[in-house]
Amino acid sequence: MKKIIANLNKAFDNKVRLGIMSMLMVNDWVEFRTLKDMLELTDGRLASHIKSLEGSKFIKVRKEFVGKRPQTTYCATKSGRKAFSDHLDALEALLKNRE
Repeated sequence: MKKIIANLNKAFDNKVRLGIMSMLMVNDWVEFRTLKDMLELTDGRLASHIKSLEGSKFIKVRKEFVGKRPQTTYCATKSGRKAFSDHLDALEALLKNRE
């Protein structure tokens, strides 16, 4: 059992980061506003969790102008996808109570 828990990634312990990564795993790029609305978060709360995931190199940030408006979008990096997939595998193993 200890080995299964050891395989869980602390970066995804928080439900907000779990939600962000879940959305990024099934979409190429997701806008800040979409993440904020779907996860029902304030700008500041979302920004702090994004900063954490970006610091771990699990997500990439793209800032650009669409017309005259700034737009920030995010995607999961290759290492982020691997880490999240490994985390989900560890959760599944925990639920099945196997290693």
